[in-house]
Amino acid sequence: MIHIQGITYDDKSSYQKGVKLAPPLIRKALYSESSNLYAENGLSVETLDIDDKGDSDILEYFDIASITKNNIDENARLFTLGGDHSITYPVVKALSAYYPNMDILHIDAHADLYDEFEGDKFSHACPFARIMEEDLATNLVQVGIRTLSEHQREQAAKFRVEIHEMKDWDIMRLPVFENPLYISLDMDAFDPACAPGVSHYEPGGFTARQVLEIIQNFQGTVIGADIVEYNPTKDHHDMTAFLAAKMMKEILVRMV
Repeated sequence: MIHIQGITYDDKSSYQKGVKLAPPLIRKALYSESSNLYAENGLSVETLDIDDKGDSDILEYFDIASITKNNIDENARLFTLGGDHSITYPVVKALSAYYPNMDILHIDAHADLYDEFEGDKFSHACPFARIMEEDLATNLVQVGIRTLSEHQREQAAKFRVEIHEMKDWDIMRLPVFENPLYISLDMDAFDPACAPGVSHYEPGGFTARQVLEIIQNFQGTVIGADIVEYNPTKDHHDMTAFLAAKMMKEILVRMV
């Protein structure tokens, strides 16, 4: 069983708001008549055992963990639509009750390892610092990163994060994930030419095909995933919504 939840939250966004609008629009694109529900490996989302819990409007940040706990059980895998990237920390915290030895594959332009950002330790720039300091992940592998500050490099060394910067990208260097795997996909991992619907434009990112190759070819068992930081207010002809829906489809079939 795969449980799907939408977390409509962007209070921790540091630059522009709007990503809380994303979950229903990604679903709309997924089920649009413009395409079908088949992934590239021939499996259809329609054949999967899915329980969609719908979207939750969040009033308080720490409600995300309790809502997530209510949306999963010990036999379920979890797919989350965000929302800004701050949601990943409470979601992973809730999921860790069932998967105490978890690896994370983080696909993003940014490492999100700040100890605090603009005075907020739970900013969308900080979730992986919180995850690693609480030992919620055994291994954190980050790919596509292209904005590392000196502080984040220090944080990466402190938490023994394996970072594959975009300037050095080689898919053959991805490790085998021995533990249950959580995937966190920030839509600004893509080059803005592919994904204009994001708050933070960082040129030089992945193409859609490069991320598909990652999703389709890594070695590991996926027990959870999120797609975050799609900002519909910045999109062009819904192209980022359709890209997010494509990635959602491909990740869901990997979760079986």
